Amino acid sequence: MNKELFAMLCELDGVSGREHAVREFILKELESYNTQKDVRVDAMGNVLVHLKGKEPANKVVQFDAHMDEVGFIITHICDDGTLRFSKVGGINDDVLFGHRVRVGHKVGVIGGKALHQCEDAKKVPSNLTIDIGASSKEEAEKLVKIGQYGTFCQGLDWLSDDLFLGKAVDDRVGCLLLLEMAKTQPERDIWLSFSVQEEVGLRGAGVATEQIQPDYVVAIDATTAADTAGSSEETAVCHMGKGAVVSFADGATLYDMDLYQQIRAWADEAEIPTQTKNKIAGGNNAGAMQRRGVGARTTAVSLPCRYIHSPACMGSVKDVEALADLLALLAVELSR
Repeated sequence: MNKELFAMLCELDGVSGREHAVREFILKELESYNTQKDVRVDAMGNVLVHLKGKEPANKVVQFDAHMDEVGFIITHICDDGTLRFSKVGGINDDVLFGHRVRVGHKVGVIGGKALHQCEDAKKVPSNLTIDIGASSKEEAEKLVKIGQYGTFCQGLDWLSDDLFLGKAVDDRVGCLLLLEMAKTQPERDIWLSFSVQEEVGLRGAGVATEQIQPDYVVAIDATTAADTAGSSEETAVCHMGKGAVVSFADGATLYDMDLYQQIRAWADEAEIPTQTKNKIAGGNNAGAMQRRGVGARTTAVSLPCRYIHSPACMGSVKDVEALADLLALLAVELSR
């Protein structure tokens, strides 16, 4: 795993619909790789890569990861200089209060009433605003504009050689894995899509799939690992450190069961650790890609991630490496 590249990807700001910085970074990386490929950006902002193989593929295979992350959009500037905002993507209110955020180049904090001033101290205070240190509306308007986006202000930290912690792991880990795939000429042609606006309704990937017309689609994402204090085997969903997650169903997709079983068997044979998620919830770009064109056989492979959609998503290098090995295997097997 390229830890330096991963850190650079996670620290970029790319809220849904404003993936510009992530896209430009990815395009520069792709340009530096000495592999045969066609790269284009479509009207929606997806990056589509046709990676040429040593020989043509018998099946068209698309591997997808989304560039966007959850965040905020500024909706109003108050008289006192604080900023009203709406969430972009699924963020639990419990992770908002007191966290540092970045709006453009300005750092601030999400605040409101102190907990001891609230009628119910067990609830997150309502009417939260972003405080950027401005003392008036006029001062704030010089720094921030209505419609501007914000993100959590959190770099990537390492808890050990294996465990990392930071924002936007969902799904910059997928972007990292696609970039790693693009560095090496595959046995047969494959397609890579770095898609936009996954967090607000799986919007970009379906557009990408419509253009590629694949036989197989592989959605690469992060998924909830609830293997934390107080959880049981039933409620853990999946476990950090136990390998790549291969889903049989989630809230957006019923996956191809024969393909699911075949992938688990291929992984076992190759001694690649995999697991499944035991809760049908959430969703990813597979839900949009499966239904485009004439339809495609679909799978999702994911990183088990604690505290997802928060400023401090936690994951394991061992799981990232298992994902990388699994994707290399699928690039060979699915394109036959």
